[in-house]
Amino acid sequence: MATLDVSTPPQVALDDAAVATLRASARGQTLLPGDDGYDAARVVWNAMIDRRPALIVRAAGVADVIAAVNFARDSGLPVSIRGGGHNVAGKAVCDDGVMIDLSLMKGIRVDPARRTVRAQGGVTWGEFDHETGAFGLATTGGFVPTTGIAGLTLGGGLGFLMRSFGLACDNLVSADVVTADGQLLTASAIENADLFWGLRGGGGNFGVVTSFEFQLRPVGPALLAGFVFHPLSEAGKAVRFFREFTANAPDALQTYCVMLSSPDGHPCVAFIVCYNGPLEAGEAAVAPLRAFGQPLEDTIAPLPYPVIQQFGGPVYPHGRLNYWKSSMLDELSDEIIDNLVEQFASVPSPLSLLALEHLGGAIARVPEDETAFSDRHAKYSLVITGNWTDPADNDRNVQWVRDCYEAVRPYASDAVYVNYLEREEDARIASAYTASTYQRLQALKNEYDPTNLFRINYNIPPSN
Repeated sequence: MATLDVSTPPQVALDDAAVATLRASARGQTLLPGDDGYDAARVVWNAMIDRRPALIVRAAGVADVIAAVNFARDSGLPVSIRGGGHNVAGKAVCDDGVMIDLSLMKGIRVDPARRTVRAQGGVTWGEFDHETGAFGLATTGGFVPTTGIAGLTLGGGLGFLMRSFGLACDNLVSADVVTADGQLLTASAIENADLFWGLRGGGGNFGVVTSFEFQLRPVGPALLAGFVFHPLSEAGKAVRFFREFTANAPDALQTYCVMLSSPDGHPCVAFIVCYNGPLEAGEAAVAPLRAFGQPLEDTIAPLPYPVIQQFGGPVYPHGRLNYWKSSMLDELSDEIIDNLVEQFASVPSPLSLLALEHLGGAIARVPEDETAFSDRHAKYSLVITGNWTDPADNDRNVQWVRDCYEAVRPYASDAVYVNYLEREEDARIASAYTASTYQRLQALKNEYDPTNLFRINYNIPPSN
């Protein structure tokens, strides 16, 4: 039976004197079970998650993070790290450990002359895009505005600009990291370069990233973007057209093919596009897609990039029940297409969807060993997102997602985008990396976190 992730109250006995010392030194909040704000602080985006940390530190700055890491290590407690709290597996919050909450750390500083931005670990993509957009600048980021920049970047970072500019992690210039020994390190191409390599795809395995520096690039003032909806009866033809259309698409064009329910509640198939370039070129690039079939609705229009980045907000709001499965695809075979269409016909929730994300472009031009993100030559990512509101419907929605995944698994790649992994999929973490990359990540873990203090994540355990 699929149940909510409901936990018993924390069972860890904390040292009162150590907690008092931590509280006295912290500029942010230090919360124990029963404290005002504790229950609100442990709530994350996915309502399937209900965990109770022994202690929550809502850090106001780097000093609070260092103190929290030292407290957890000295107390023998595991650490979970919350940035935006948007991870589907709920890795931001733990049972019986220390949750380090960065959501109060919202500093953002754009340098328009150097086209860089420094943003703290609690910043969300909506906040990030608001600041960089004021200067006509952007980097690849998630298009659900409440998603944190931290988790998305550390796992790779897909988004509307990925075929143009690469993944979010490809645009990372440097990062400040509090490691398991309580030290603050800067990781970049010239300083702690091994750690910098691992942070770009290796997730939160090596420490708490308190700030990120990104390279920015000019966009806009408007990009051509929007949705084209078709009846679900045309889904097979539409996905096959998507396969042909994306085979020769320019890098500036990002396209998704999604089976979902339309805003008025009707099952349909939709193309979502964003062209990162001159509007005239964009019109020419999307013309074949707009000419396909007889659309129910076509919303493609010039829009500011920060507005485009809001597209996912209504689809994935805070507080719904979520369960996902995903896989990278080396090809979009007829068998995969037919199975996806068949499975979506029985979707139990009008809030759930199947999405095919076109990869390639700038992603594939980054050398495989330059970052920890692997499988840069996959052509598509498939993500099946179960999304519903009533806990009584847990079983049938979780089963639908699993059935969809099993229907296409024989034809899909073993590889997976690590940020899409579910709670019970720890056995698939290694599949997110090549064998050599995984071994290199384990060596980094041995160096920077040999006791696996940071294990409430898509964990790569040390090999010692």
